[in-house]
Amino acid sequence: MANHGDLFGNTARKQPAGGANGARGGTSGEAGYTAASIEVLEGLEPVRRRPGMYIGGTDEPALHHLFAEVLDNSMDEAVAGHATYIDVALEANGFLCVSDNGRGIPVEPHPKFPKKSALEVIMTMLHAGAKFDSGAYQTSGGLHGVGVSVTNALSERLEVEVALGQKLYRQIYERGVPKSKLEEIGRVANRRGTRIRFKPDEQIFGKGAKFKAARLFRMARAKAYLFGGVEIRWHCAPQLLDPGTEIPPEAVFHFPGGLKDYLAQEIEGKELVLEHIFTGKVEKPGGHGSLEWAIAWLAEDDGFIHSYCNTIPTADGGTHETGLRAALLRGLKDHAERIGQSKRAAALQSEDVMGGCAALISVFLRDPEFQGQNKSRLMSQEAARIVDATIRDGFDHWLAAAPSVALKLLDFTVERAEERLRRRAEKDVARKNVGRKLRLPGKLADCSNTSAQGSELFIVEGDSAGGSAKQARDRVNQAVLPLRGKILNVASATRDKLAANQQVGDLIQALGCGTGGHYRQDDLRYEKIIIMTDADVDGAHIASLLITFFYRQMPKLIDGGHLYLAVPPLYRLTQGVTHVYARDDAHRDELLRTVLTGKAKVEVGRFKGLGEMQVNQLKETTMDPRRRTLLRVVILPEETEETAESVERLMGNKPEARFAFIQERAAFATGLVVV
Repeated sequence: MANHGDLFGNTARKQPAGGANGARGGTSGEAGYTAASIEVLEGLEPVRRRPGMYIGGTDEPALHHLFAEVLDNSMDEAVAGHATYIDVALEANGFLCVSDNGRGIPVEPHPKFPKKSALEVIMTMLHAGAKFDSGAYQTSGGLHGVGVSVTNALSERLEVEVALGQKLYRQIYERGVPKSKLEEIGRVANRRGTRIRFKPDEQIFGKGAKFKAARLFRMARAKAYLFGGVEIRWHCAPQLLDPGTEIPPEAVFHFPGGLKDYLAQEIEGKELVLEHIFTGKVEKPGGHGSLEWAIAWLAEDDGFIHSYCNTIPTADGGTHETGLRAALLRGLKDHAERIGQSKRAAALQSEDVMGGCAALISVFLRDPEFQGQNKSRLMSQEAARIVDATIRDGFDHWLAAAPSVALKLLDFTVERAEERLRRRAEKDVARKNVGRKLRLPGKLADCSNTSAQGSELFIVEGDSAGGSAKQARDRVNQAVLPLRGKILNVASATRDKLAANQQVGDLIQALGCGTGGHYRQDDLRYEKIIIMTDADVDGAHIASLLITFFYRQMPKLIDGGHLYLAVPPLYRLTQGVTHVYARDDAHRDELLRTVLTGKAKVEVGRFKGLGEMQVNQLKETTMDPRRRTLLRVVILPEETEETAESVERLMGNKPEARFAFIQERAAFATGLVVV
């Protein structure tokens, strides 16, 4: 290899005497830099000099890439229909053996190199193989023709056997160099295919470098999932298995269900948004090989995409993953438009659909283009178009066939989009407020206590009630925030409505703790948040809307025990100098029976609302900690799912669910007047 001095950061050489500048190709150039300095690497020597260029390095993943290159060749035979099984055996001495019952590597002399067999050419020369000719393989993973030769170059010893035409042939290599001629060693009546046995070179991978049984096991099993027509047989020396490992010494992998079985195994035990997995397989989409996929959405875990081309894992993704993302996003938006919910889905982006998506996709293409020799990224442009069109069509039919499932998926992705936009908005606000004094809503009457400990915020209905509450409060530790009318129902509101609602914005700003995943307990400005509404149906409705807001936007505030309901009276009962307050009709009747039992007339006054109460009455009944009653809002752990279902049913964006609820309970309604 030519040495170009300081061009690569090496110390610059001194100019020769006489100040010569170094004529190209002459003898008056830099000392020692002559035609003899130009080194030509032949055969497999480039692989041994720079293994990272071919397998990505010399670490553990690169070591196991040697196995992948050999296994890929056997898989290509299986996919082409010539092999039905592959044997993988990890031996106690560190050798790994891969064999198949395919056609066997050709052993006759090569036309261009008549002194060498085709087998030796394949094993010792880069860019030699049958996969450049699509007549030999319609689809294959080893297109570059360097795979098994790289394994040979980086192996301390490699033995290859070929059973072909009822004859058995063998050749042995050490560090890529043949140590014997191709030998015919006998006749075999019931055997065919190729067997490659090799041991990684410690000179390349370091002393003690060896295969990991668990990693080989997973690689072999994954290949079986990718092509249901093959059976992969696993064998491992028992002493190479870690104690307590779940990896067996022997196993057979055969998965007719393909990627569906694979995904089910990958997501086992995880909570799913949808009960069913979206799967499909199409032969020759767009005139090409085949396409198979399996997709599920995880409720709590982050999603993942495992993609493959011609059974090669593409860890860095590529054009087939681009097509998948486009198909799912466009398909979900199109479905939302068909059912009249296009506005809800307008803000959806690929990250919202793919965030919780667990997807496996496998494509088979003729002449695929990869990035790099280790084929970690698919670059074939037609793959994006094929995957997009094929999966979009299947996705449309899948969504249309199960409207309830489709709506549940739409709700899940829209919620993720709203959370993403909410986080972005909070970041923008935080960025704008850096270095500024805290700004609070104009209608907030704050308390003088600057510590959250012992402080209370009363959320009241309207300016009238707010005026009374401001006069009745203890200014040291009680703050009052009046809201105008009924707050927005956040369970059914769109993202745009939520962001534009002034009352929601004022409430979030007053609390100071953020929402959703950005809720900050330490920034909560009050110890108690008290919802104080009128003791009538309208007041109960407003309280329900506020509880829904906290449940959806700040669930941790409820979990922390900070949310309360005030219990204002509906009636004031007076008998002479005695007066008592009743919460509702039943409480009023109870007081008339048990407390106001004298003969004097009882005057019953009904409060029209908090704003109609005198300041001293409001303080005495509802705001004074010594005499008031507060109800703390809690969610019992055993009722978490039931609570979520109830909130969605009664407060969500499906009116038919509320109508069904009313119908189910119509028999309990009393006092109805039919006009």
